[in-house]
Amino acid sequence: MRIGIPRETKTLEGRVALVPAACGDLVRAGHEVFIEAGAGEKSGFSDEDFKAVGVDVQPDAAALYEVAELVVKVKEPIDGDLEHLRSDHLLFCYLHLAAEPKLTERLLDIGLTGVAFETVEESDGSLPLLAPMSNIAGRIGVQVGTHLLHQPQGGRGILLGGLPSADRGHVVVLGAGAAGGNSARLAAAAGARVTVFDKRQDRLSEMMAIGPNVTALYPYVETVGEYVARADMVIGAVLVTGARAPHVVTRDMISSMNEGSVVVDISVDQGGCIETTRPTTYKDPTYQVEGVTHFCVTNMPGAVPRTSSQALSATILPYVQQMARPDWQERQALSRGVNVRSGEIVHPALK
Repeated sequence: MRIGIPRETKTLEGRVALVPAACGDLVRAGHEVFIEAGAGEKSGFSDEDFKAVGVDVQPDAAALYEVAELVVKVKEPIDGDLEHLRSDHLLFCYLHLAAEPKLTERLLDIGLTGVAFETVEESDGSLPLLAPMSNIAGRIGVQVGTHLLHQPQGGRGILLGGLPSADRGHVVVLGAGAAGGNSARLAAAAGARVTVFDKRQDRLSEMMAIGPNVTALYPYVETVGEYVARADMVIGAVLVTGARAPHVVTRDMISSMNEGSVVVDISVDQGGCIETTRPTTYKDPTYQVEGVTHFCVTNMPGAVPRTSSQALSATILPYVQQMARPDWQERQALSRGVNVRSGEIVHPALK
């Protein structure tokens, strides 16, 4: 199989889908691996690093897409990428099509087969290719939110962990999966009061076990509204596999928050679980609604590309190896991950 790794073109995106060591394993397995020049630079991997393990460096995107059969990238294709994609390409990346109807139409028009990392689903219901970036996004959400609470950033001027004679900050986390769980753990470790909402009792028990400063609750609408109103920071991390995220927090709830509070919606890739969410980039990451600062960057893990690329590459490599085989669709997890094929929507959550 000819495997192509293009340079990411999303604003300030620094990740690369496969690091040199992973590419080396693919080359040793008999595959031809190609990478666009400069694709790994922001993650700290030079073209020479890739050449050293047998990767063929292509001068530009046009050349890369021309030789590739299987295209492995990080984020969804945007205008520059779409110009090069063909119907015979097998595309493997994060797609998040539920929130991108225009992109969905473009991919249907092209007629390629698109397998989304976030919908590759094992028999136990786990989403192994979403987990590593969710873990990172959950931590980044709290790190960025903590900074945005500082007064020079327009925040309330609160130290999350508090001090003797000073209150702790209050963080509300919506969803206790990989992203929300990491947010809750980091906020709790900082000493904040943390309230986590989830529908699953096993996850609520897991959150309670973090420590005495964590409360875990079922997301009744009235209860969510009550806690959001008192929160200094709200982290949105609600996921419905392959589908658009439901709005758990309304605009009225946001308006009840104190001025200078912070919202971080990690669910923004799937449309956001907060009514006032709209996608942003790292070039212009925040905006204000009702006096509340919103951080809704659609590629949060792109801020730490070295860490993210290493984590993502290690997770996706076994699946790339399977997709490079002619019988890859017999692998149920990958078959469940197909979003579009030959001009048709395949994934049931998108239909």
